[in-house]
Amino acid sequence: MIKPFLDKNFLLQNKTAERLYHDYAASLPIIDYHNHLSPEDIATDKNFLTLTDIWLNGDHYKWRAMRANGIDETFITGDASDQEKFLKWAETVPYTMRNPLYHWTHLELQRYFDIHELLTPQTASNIYERANAQLQTQAFSVKNLLKKMKVEVVCTTDYPTDTLAYHQAYKDQRTSDSELNMLPTFRPDNFLVINKPDFLSWVEKLEEATDSSIRKFDDLLAGLENRIDFFQSLGCQLADHGLSQLFAVSFTSNELNQIFTKVIQKQSVSPQEAAVFQTGLLHQLAKIYHQRGWTMQFHLGPIRNNNERLMQSVGADVGCDSIGDFPQAEGLSAFLDSLDKENKLPKTILYNLNPRDNELFATMMGNFNDGSLPGKIQWGSAWWFLDQKDGMEKQLNTLSNMGLLSRFIGMLTDSRSFLSFPRHEYFRRILCNLIGQDVHHGELPNDEAWLGKMVQDICYHNARGYFRFS
Repeated sequence: MIKPFLDKNFLLQNKTAERLYHDYAASLPIIDYHNHLSPEDIATDKNFLTLTDIWLNGDHYKWRAMRANGIDETFITGDASDQEKFLKWAETVPYTMRNPLYHWTHLELQRYFDIHELLTPQTASNIYERANAQLQTQAFSVKNLLKKMKVEVVCTTDYPTDTLAYHQAYKDQRTSDSELNMLPTFRPDNFLVINKPDFLSWVEKLEEATDSSIRKFDDLLAGLENRIDFFQSLGCQLADHGLSQLFAVSFTSNELNQIFTKVIQKQSVSPQEAAVFQTGLLHQLAKIYHQRGWTMQFHLGPIRNNNERLMQSVGADVGCDSIGDFPQAEGLSAFLDSLDKENKLPKTILYNLNPRDNELFATMMGNFNDGSLPGKIQWGSAWWFLDQKDGMEKQLNTLSNMGLLSRFIGMLTDSRSFLSFPRHEYFRRILCNLIGQDVHHGELPNDEAWLGKMVQDICYHNARGYFRFS
């Protein structure tokens, strides 16, 4: 018998999987500890005007698919109307079958708008009108969208020089611990790649933010620590770093000052000097994170902004990134070990973009757990291009083979969209189905109480205990 598409047992292939999902996972709250949501939109409780505005604008996954489907850039990032852009997206959707976008699109229409029709060119206008009408109501304000998905915590991604004005405003207006908790995340990438053309402009922004003069490496580190303290005053407990790779190089204080001075004097630096600088600054920042009890995240492996034409005409982060083939093992090992030797290694989450590195990352994180807490070093959920059924299953299976799946802190959206939270449901269904299949095949005992606890821990309780957000 053919199963209906996207019914209540979507992705659940036996009765054990169904019970684990419906009885244990489905109703749990969400801790979204890494995303790119707008703090302003949350603090002001924005209502979006159109489905295009909330769903397509800024979504580089959809933009890539539309370009692949032959849609002109006018209807993607150009000056076409919202309705014209939506109709072009609807034209693309049938062609996304077997891409995760097809599942996500229809999950989001169902979960937020109770729209169960398939999105096609024939249904597009009616769906657009019905969704737009709902978006105008208070029930579809940003806070209510998050409440609808039972989101407890969102950790946004913020530059060290950000004022965090909307985090402060939201903190001031928050009246109950039961309300959504919005916290910043410290993202110092712009200070780690010293040979980028805009490095000095970021130093100038840091000088302005800290009311200080930054002329040597120690000044830079002091300025960043000043901002770490400011971020912590607004509840920040995580730092995040999006880099191609870490480097297995040594450094001295003199070298760091010499390299930084060269850049201040507008001299060029070699790739080796840039690697030394990144390693040294990251090492010092990591010790500060450890001192404050923060969690350190590394997203490693992309080649960004490959298409120079679109970079010049549209900008960065518009869907022209890809998986890189950077060597990861030696630099990652050397960096983590250098901190562990000093007993200064913070809680750490590692994410790889290249699937060839799955086993590498799964085994690397096992080297540096120290018994201080369960799963101190985590291999993070399948990220970006791997954030789909096949990628999630491979990540979960590899983690099971080489670590402790039961101690995994689970899923995050890594999204810019307020309609992306059904990705947590997607993950939970995939997790429950994997375990249910093992029970069905006699590879795990049919101990529903323990398996249910394991599922609930991975979906919610492990993250809650790991971060201990106030």
